[in-house]
This record gives sequence, C-alpha cells and structure tokens, in this order.
Amino acid sequence: IGEEAVPSGVSHGMEHRDGGVATYREHGHALLRGVSAGAIMAEMYGKQEGCSRGRGGSMHLYDAGKRFYGGNAIVAGGLPLAVGLGLAEHLRGAAEDGFPVAVCFFGEGAMAEGEFHESMNLAALWHLPVLFVCENNGYAMGTALERSESETDLTLKAAAYRVPAWPVDGMDVLAVEAAATAAIGAIRGGGGPHFLEMRTYRYRAHSMFDPELYRDKAEVAEWKERDPIATFSVRLREAGLLDDAALDAIEAEVASEVEEAIAFAEAGTWE
Repeated sequence: IGEEAVPSGVSHGMEHRDGGVATYREHGHALLRGVSAGAIMAEMYGKQEGCSRGRGGSMHLYDAGKRFYGGNAIVAGGLPLAVGLGLAEHLRGAAEDGFPVAVCFFGEGAMAEGEFHESMNLAALWHLPVLFVCENNGYAMGTALERSESETDLTLKAAAYRVPAWPVDGMDVLAVEAAATAAIGAIRGGGGPHFLEMRTYRYRAHSMFDPELYRDKAEVAEWKERDPIATFSVRLREAGLLDDAALDAIEAEVASEVEEAIAFAEAGTWE
C-alpha cells in the first residue's frame, strides 16, 4: 500500500545476527526476517502453530530464532526494546566483524512520544548499536505532520541527540537499501546509533473506520505515481532482469504460498 520499499530495502542491509523490532504493521517485516507465512497466518488465526503460539495475534508477531523481536501495538513501544537489545550487544562486546545491530521501525507519530526521546538519548549516551528507522508517511494515524510536530524535518530531532541522521526516498527500494547498508555498516563498526527518515506514503486508510477526511484523492493519486513496486519493476525490465513470464511466475509463487499459509492456519489447533 505504498510503504513496501522501507522494510524490503532495510532488510537487505541486515544480517541474520541483527535484531528487528517493528510496529503493529509488521507482517512484511516478519516475512523478510524469515518467519514463515504459515506461522504468521496461524498466529493471526490464534492457533498454537502461530509464531507466538496464538497468544500475540496480528500485532505481536515474534520469533526469537529469527531475531525478530516483534511488532508492538503501542505507538513507540518498540523503541525502548531496541535500546535494550543494543545495550545487550554493547555489554557483550563487539565480535571481530563488529556488533550485531538492533534495527527499530516506527512511524513519525511515535516521535511525539516520550519513549522516542528517552530511547534516542540513552542510545546516544551509551553509544549503542541501534538503527532507528522512521517510516514517515506524513499522516501517522490521520493527523498531518505539520499539525502535530513543530519541526517537520525529523532528522533534526535525531541530530539534537548528536545521532547521525539523514532523509531517504522511502519510495525507492534501492535508495533505502543503500542508506540502510551505509548506516548499518557504520553502526557495526562502532559508530553508535544512526537515524534514517524514510519519506514514504500509504495509499489506503489507516483502518476500516478511517474516513480519510485529512487528505484529498488527488494527493493519493500523485503519490501512487511513485509506487515502489511499480517503479522497481520498470527498472528491472529496463535492465533486462524481468519480463512478463518471470513476473507471472513470481506472482504465482506468492499466491501459492498464501494459499498454503491459509490451509496451514485453518488446520491448526486451538489452545
């Protein structure tokens, strides 16, 4: 729905040993960290075979083996968890090839919460290996950024804590990958926490109860022209890396995986 480039690009800059903490829209993040579609679907069904044994539900996917430390239904709730993960790695000390990195995803609405400022401050003070990734879609749950934040350049908020920070085109998966790879490399080498502001957009309402009175359809249509999946597909075609047959095969594989996940979840056991 517009934000796919952020987790996709960032995940390519991560290693298996790195930890991930996401928001309550963490389904794509979990898949990218290697959690199976079946385990995710079973969790959404509330079945024991789910990645959180059916106890977490859609907003609390979790898999310690994949170092995916969950989504969080509380706005900004994942930021202190990422600082804790970073502190644990800091106390263990760096390996020969550097620190494992805790990567935390959150929306720009979380930056108005106290947890954001506390987390940034501690991460900077203790020089922790944490990457803060802000998915700035401009509207949080339904309030425009300029109506909720006195400073709309979110990188300046991070820079106030002396944390390296820069904006990224969150609609371009290759730009996201490049920025994440650079930031994670610096953190892994002992450079301390970094902050990336991913400037992205969501096309659909926040929820089924959202009438979308805070924006007009023309704005949504304009952002759709920059859709990360469509534009990346064009670039792949131009580079000779994708054609109709390959795309059809990918879509068929995905459809089959979804069907198998649904069947797995429906056949699962209740507690």
